[in-house]
Amino acid sequence: MASPEKGSAAKGEDGARVKRLAVTVAGRVQGVGYRFFAREQAEALGVTGWVRNTARGAVEVEVQGETQRVYSFCNQLERGPMLSRVSDVSIKEVALVDGEVGFTVRY
Repeated sequence: MASPEKGSAAKGEDGARVKRLAVTVAGRVQGVGYRFFAREQAEALGVTGWVRNTARGAVEVEVQGETQRVYSFCNQLERGPMLSRVSDVSIKEVALVDGEVGFTVRY
């Protein structure tokens, strides 16, 4: 898995480290159910954020949650749904978002 740029993580209510990552996934990732795959994985792992297609054919994701869950989610993004072919994943740490609920597909 690609490593994010260095940054600091905050602590959540339960004392676990929390971080937010911005992820760009390139390859055959549009028209294959990738956004819905991402939402399903996020919901299973209990992380928040959003996913959307870009005009350049990639998929952008922001994900936030307990550090281990966020990295597990990123590992799933590298795998992708069955019909996808992920060629590159770039990850960077971004500022936490307060009050975010759920994981949404943006259009």
